[in-house]
Amino acid sequence: MKEYKRTTVTAALPYANGGVHIGHLAGVYVPADIYVRYLRLKKKDVIFIGGSDEHGVPVTIRARKEGITVQEVVDRYHNLIKDSFEKFGISFDIYSRTTSDIHHKFASDFFRTLYEKGELEEITEEQYCDEVTGEFLTDRNIVGTCPRCGAEGAYGDQCEKCGATLSPDELINPTNKNNPGHGLVKRPTKNWYLPLGKYQDWLKEWILEGHKEWRPNVYGQCKSWLDMDLQPRAMTRDLDWGIPVPVEGAEGKVLYVWFDAPIGYISNTKELCDQNPKKFGTWEQWWQDEDTKLVHFIGKDNIVFHCLIFPVMMKAHGKYIMPDNVPSNEFLNLENDKISTSRNWAVWLHEYLEDMPGKQDVLRYVLTANAPETKDNNFTWKDFQEHNNSELVAIYGNFVNRALQLTKKYFNGVVPACGELLDVDSNAIAEFKDVKKNVEELLDQYKFREAQKEAMNLARIGNRYITECEPWKVWKEDPKRVETILYVCLQLTANLSIAFEPFLPFSSKRLREMLAMDTFEWEQLGTMDILPVGKQLNEPALLFEKIEDSVIDAQLQKLEDTKRANEAANFEPEPIKENVDFETFEKLDIRVGLVTSCEKVKKSKKLLKFHIDDGTKDGRTILSGIAQYYADPQVLVGKQVLFVANFAPRKMMGEESQGMILSAVNYDGTLHVTSTLDQEVKPGSVVG
Repeated sequence: MKEYKRTTVTAALPYANGGVHIGHLAGVYVPADIYVRYLRLKKKDVIFIGGSDEHGVPVTIRARKEGITVQEVVDRYHNLIKDSFEKFGISFDIYSRTTSDIHHKFASDFFRTLYEKGELEEITEEQYCDEVTGEFLTDRNIVGTCPRCGAEGAYGDQCEKCGATLSPDELINPTNKNNPGHGLVKRPTKNWYLPLGKYQDWLKEWILEGHKEWRPNVYGQCKSWLDMDLQPRAMTRDLDWGIPVPVEGAEGKVLYVWFDAPIGYISNTKELCDQNPKKFGTWEQWWQDEDTKLVHFIGKDNIVFHCLIFPVMMKAHGKYIMPDNVPSNEFLNLENDKISTSRNWAVWLHEYLEDMPGKQDVLRYVLTANAPETKDNNFTWKDFQEHNNSELVAIYGNFVNRALQLTKKYFNGVVPACGELLDVDSNAIAEFKDVKKNVEELLDQYKFREAQKEAMNLARIGNRYITECEPWKVWKEDPKRVETILYVCLQLTANLSIAFEPFLPFSSKRLREMLAMDTFEWEQLGTMDILPVGKQLNEPALLFEKIEDSVIDAQLQKLEDTKRANEAANFEPEPIKENVDFETFEKLDIRVGLVTSCEKVKKSKKLLKFHIDDGTKDGRTILSGIAQYYADPQVLVGKQVLFVANFAPRKMMGEESQGMILSAVNYDGTLHVTSTLDQEVKPGSVVG
C-alpha cells in the first residue's frame, strides 16, 4: 500500500435549498469528520474541504415561490448549513460556496481548458422543457415510472429503487417534478457534452482492476455502469442561474451543476490556500501531486458522479490525481420510512441543536452506531434514547463518574500511586493495550461503526474491572490496594478521552478538562502512564445525562404532526357517488337536534346511545357506531347535530334507534359528528 505525504478529504457539497438532516450526517459528514480528526491526531498532513452547492433549478423555483432573489435563497441556507456544521463539530478547514468569485473563475477556466483541448462534444438534440415556462429541465427534475421495475417517482437519470441507469426518454409518463401540472414538450438545443465512452476502458482498468477494495456498493454500482456503453453526458444546461458557459454561441447557458459542483472542492481548496499559504501551501499540491491521497465522502446517490464523471473530467484536464477511495454509505431511514425533504420527514440538524442543547455527541454516537455502511439502516427516537441511556450513560459515563468520584472521595482528587498488580489488574490492562492498533486498522478501512465499538469496549472493560474490584468495599480493609485500583481506572479513563476523540469530540474535551489533561497524544493510547502520580484532577461532573421519555415523546409528536400535515396537504376526497334525482333527495328528512345525553351502550364496543331533543315533547333515542372515536361521550352533550329523522326504527343490542346521526371521516381517520352550524337554531329545524 502506497504511503502518501498528505491527504485531501472532501465531503459532498450539500444543496443550499434546505437544511442538513440526519441522513446527510450519517451518510457523509460524521464519518468524514471522524476520519479527518483521526488523521490529525496521528499528525498527518490533511485538509478537510466542504461547501454549499448553490446552482441548479430547485433554488430558482423556491425563489420564485417566495418572491425573493435566488441569491437570497442560497445565502439563507448556506449560512444555516455552515452554522449547523460548526455547532455540531464538523471540523472543516474551509466551508465555502459555489457562488464565490473564486469558484466562478476556477470552474469557468476548467471548462475552457477542456473546450480548448477538444475534450468536449458540441451536440444539438431535443430536450424536455416546461410547456408553460419554456424552461429546459435537468434529468433530475423529470420524474416518471421506471421502465425496469415499475417504481413511481424514478428520476430522469436513475431509479433509486432498483438502481437502473435511465434517460428521461425511457421514463413512462414523464412529468415535471417541480411543476406537476405543467406539460412537457421537446425543443432542440445545443449543449457541450463530456464523451464518457472515450474513457470507458481507462475507467474499467482504474476502478474494476485497480480498486477492488472499494466498498461493495460503490464498486458494484460502478461496474453496472461500466458493463454498458457509456454515453456522452451534457456539461452545460439552458438555465439563467449558474456559471455562464465561457465560449461563443453559449448565450443563455450555464455550466451543468454536476460539472461545477465537484470543481467546488478544488476552488474551495484554492481559497483556503490563498488565505493561509504558510499553513496550507498551494492548492496544486493537494490536487495535482501524486503523493497526495484523495478521499471523497458521499452518499450512494452521488457514486456515479464522483467515481465516473468527475474522474473523467480531471483525466481529460490532464493534471489531476484520482480518488484513492470513495467510501459511500447507503441511506438512513427515519422511523421505518424513507427520509424525504419534500415531505419534511427528517430530523433537521439545526432543530436538533435547539431541541437537544449540549447533546451533539449523543447524535454523533448514535449515527455512527447505526451507520448505513453496507446497507440501508434505520433511525428511531427510541433507539436513540436506548443508546444514550444504556451505553453512553450506563457504561461509559458510569465508569468515568465512579472512577473520578471515588478518587475525589478517597484521595482528594489526586492520582494515587500504583502498587503491586494482581491478576485482575493485569488482565484489564492486557485487554486494552491493543485498542490503538485495533481502532487504527478499522479507521484505515473506513469501518467507523466497528471502530467506535472498539472505543466503547474500553469503557466496558473499565466498568467490569471497577465492579469486580469493588474499591468502595476494599477501602475499609486495604486503602493501599484501592490506590492501585483507582490508578488503573484513571489511566483507563484517560485512554477513553483519547480513543473517543475522533468520535465524540465534545465529551472527550470535557473529560480531559476533568482530568486536567492540558495536552495529549494519539500515541499515548493504550499506555498506562498518561496521568502522572500526584496529579491534581479537577472537579468531576456527569459526562452524559439520561434522556427522559418526555423528551423522546416530544420528538415523536413532532414527526406525527409532520405526518398529519402531509396527509392533510395530500388529501383527496373520495369520488362523488352517482347522481340522484331531486325527488329522491326530498324523501330524506334531515333535522337539527340537540344532544341532551350520550353514553356508551353496555356490552358494546361500538355503540353510543344519544338522546336527542328534536323539538318534540319526548325527543328521540339514536344509536350510532362511533364509540371508538369518542373516549368520553360527554363531550358531545350540548352539541347541535344533524340527523336523518325518517329512517325506520331498528333494534340494536336491545335498544331502539330512531334515526341516524350524520358524521364525517377526516383525512387522518378521525370521525366527527356534524355540528358546524354557524349559529344555534331550534331543535327540529329542517335541513334542506
